[in-house]
Amino acid sequence: MNDSTSNQLNENNLVYSSETNHADKTSCVVDEKFVPKVEMIFTILEEAGKFYKHYSKLAGFSTKIRNTTRKGDEVKNQLIVCSREGRWKSKISPTLKTNPSAGLNCPAMIYVHIMKDVGLWTISKVVMNHSHPCCPDQAEMLKQHKKLSMFVCRTIETNEEAGIRPSKTYQSFVAAAGSHRELSFIEKDVRNYITREVWNIFQQDDAKEFGKYLLRMKEKNQNFFFELNLEGDHCIKHAFWADARSRAACEYFGGVVSFDTT
Repeated sequence: MNDSTSNQLNENNLVYSSETNHADKTSCVVDEKFVPKVEMIFTILEEAGKFYKHYSKLAGFSTKIRNTTRKGDEVKNQLIVCSREGRWKSKISPTLKTNPSAGLNCPAMIYVHIMKDVGLWTISKVVMNHSHPCCPDQAEMLKQHKKLSMFVCRTIETNEEAGIRPSKTYQSFVAAAGSHRELSFIEKDVRNYITREVWNIFQQDDAKEFGKYLLRMKEKNQNFFFELNLEGDHCIKHAFWADARSRAACEYFGGVVSFDTT
């Protein structure tokens, strides 16, 4: 954003405006009630962000927060733009790019500020046109809009527990849908879900089962001693245990055997 734009969006010099360019390449018509307009009112800032995000999904692009102005701990205004706003020089060869159209200096944006007298948020500037084609039919493939259904998540978890490779799991979804184009996610999303969610679930289960094991050992032998410390009830931070035989041996030999759970 250049200095002239910054000055125009200064809260002390607000000019309510809406810009639409006929060169806009958005290839769909969005219901008017979902289209951002100047002087729209929101109770909280997050509502404005969610509204623009929902519109971007319908129109076929994604958004990002470009700038947030604060005074102390209070947010005064926020600029939300198309994710392809800005331009930069890539270090990757054009022939190797997986997303060659990123960073197209797209002007699409909304500017939201708080109305001090009533404590509500309003849109004071809207730019509708884009510098790139928008693809509503492929919006769910954009990172911001990707979402795995509960059925897909449960299938991934079940297959991972059964030892089925992520590639096989993804191919089963492709076969069920008839084509990978009918899916709103790619194989990488399956792998990311396994890394982010499934392994975390298994770690939680391991920690719980280990705690139950130590309790059972204590019930069998009152001389059994243990101490277990969990991080947020999820992961083992540290653990110590000793049965009657090892405690007696320690009096003669000293020392302990330790290992890193990671």
